Amino acid sequence: MAEVETASTQYTAANNAEPIVKYLDVHKSFGDVEVLKGINLEIKPAEKVAVIGPSGSGKTTIIRMLMTLEKPTSGKIIVDGNYLWHMEKDGKLVPANEKHLREVRGDIGMVFQHFNLFPHMTILENCMTAPIHVKKEDKQTAKQRSIEMLEKVGLGDKIDNYPSQLSGGQKQRVAMARALVMRPKVMLFDEVTSALDPELVGEVLEVIRDIAKEGEMAMVLVTHEMDFALDIADRVLFLDKGVIAEQGPPSEVIENPKNERLQNFLHRFRS
Repeated sequence: MAEVETASTQYTAANNAEPIVKYLDVHKSFGDVEVLKGINLEIKPAEKVAVIGPSGSGKTTIIRMLMTLEKPTSGKIIVDGNYLWHMEKDGKLVPANEKHLREVRGDIGMVFQHFNLFPHMTILENCMTAPIHVKKEDKQTAKQRSIEMLEKVGLGDKIDNYPSQLSGGQKQRVAMARALVMRPKVMLFDEVTSALDPELVGEVLEVIRDIAKEGEMAMVLVTHEMDFALDIADRVLFLDKGVIAEQGPPSEVIENPKNERLQNFLHRFRS
């Protein structure tokens, strides 16, 4: 019998491939405060990486730089073999222009804490806008794929609704569909359940689980949901004071942490 390809087998197959994302000695400061202190990180195609750590440790900054929402103070980021914040000109690396940034970040999708939906558009229109205006898809193609993605997240019956008519959990699922429509190679999730009422958290996490099981893209999830990280991630990073203080399989990092700061951090979730 042929082996069924799952998310885990896809990640295993991709494990020897060239990383889809590389951070090379990346620093980030806000004024006099250095938030990231020399991050070196590689993410493989189809790998699911959970990022945990205390507030102010730099978790969100890491993924905001990948989405080009924050510029590194120094260091380099490479996405699918292309420099993100730099480009080559006359044989030298120079700061990237807006055109280059747009092209490289086209392979990246992000779901934010607070949905960021357009309130004057239906949820179908919210999903169609980027494929039409960014990827220059024709309207019918964008509409059909948007409907498919909304059905994937369980909202096929809400396509004509406006954001104000949806619950927080439903809005977050629209945000996921909107990101998926763009066919990203890397999907970023920034504490996507932190703004939700507790009873809505489960429905959103279940959708992310379903997306992860397909295994097609790399995912980076900043989360405080430890059981979820344990269940979904191939690797967990613990950030503390701007450095990766510990990383490894979730069974080791979450269930058998070696770093004392990580032990104290996890203790708060178990007490």
